[in-house]
Amino acid sequence: MSKLKVIYGIHPLIEAIQSKITIRKLFFQIGWEQGANIYKKKLINLSKKNNIQIHSVSKKKFDQWKNKNHQGVFAILSPIKTYHIEDLLPIFYEKGKNPLLLILDRITDVRNFGSIIRTAVCAGVDSIIIPKKDMAMIGSDSIKTSSGALFKVPICKEKNIGKTIEYLIKSGLKIVSATEKSNKYWYDIDFSFPTALILGNEENGISRKYLELSYEKAKIPLIKGISSLNVSVACGIILYEIVRQRKNIIK
Repeated sequence: MSKLKVIYGIHPLIEAIQSKITIRKLFFQIGWEQGANIYKKKLINLSKKNNIQIHSVSKKKFDQWKNKNHQGVFAILSPIKTYHIEDLLPIFYEKGKNPLLLILDRITDVRNFGSIIRTAVCAGVDSIIIPKKDMAMIGSDSIKTSSGALFKVPICKEKNIGKTIEYLIKSGLKIVSATEKSNKYWYDIDFSFPTALILGNEENGISRKYLELSYEKAKIPLIKGISSLNVSVACGIILYEIVRQRKNIIK
């Protein structure tokens, strides 16, 4: 735990959340919330309001700070700042961009996650959207596998990806899913419009409800009968078709 950025104590944590510092996980000592005073209740309510994951752990977890006033609570900070796409998309439009977004649906392998981020940065992706749960952790491993690219593209963490997709559609984006469940090849799709590309889970692919919201479905042919490509490889193939079509995306 010493290698991670950590905050402990009730008041410092309240201040951190109110200051919009990105907290990955919050840990309470087992039984901590019993008989909670006004400040404990405030911390619990702030955590829930900001969709921060809360975990109850044993007293041993706090032994490293036994000489500190940890008050039975600590939090691990995210190494990067995360955003909401509703705040970023208007800025992209105001700057005259033709937005290119990437939506990752439950990508759990940290190496795939890092590789996707690195490719996305190289291909000029404006932002990457990920779910708050069921997703590879943003940490030292993902930073390493992305070769530091994680710091070069805004990451949006969204509680409800379905509603986020609906917002993007209303905002003028074409939703394209990378899936073998299509008769249309990736190079036959027009990517000149504002686009959000969805990549799915390594085992189950893209959620059905997201496929149903998609305007287009992009298929990559598999000549020798392999069931699917590695998700980071598929990402690179489709993103660079977008780069080819949008010749002005990289200058």
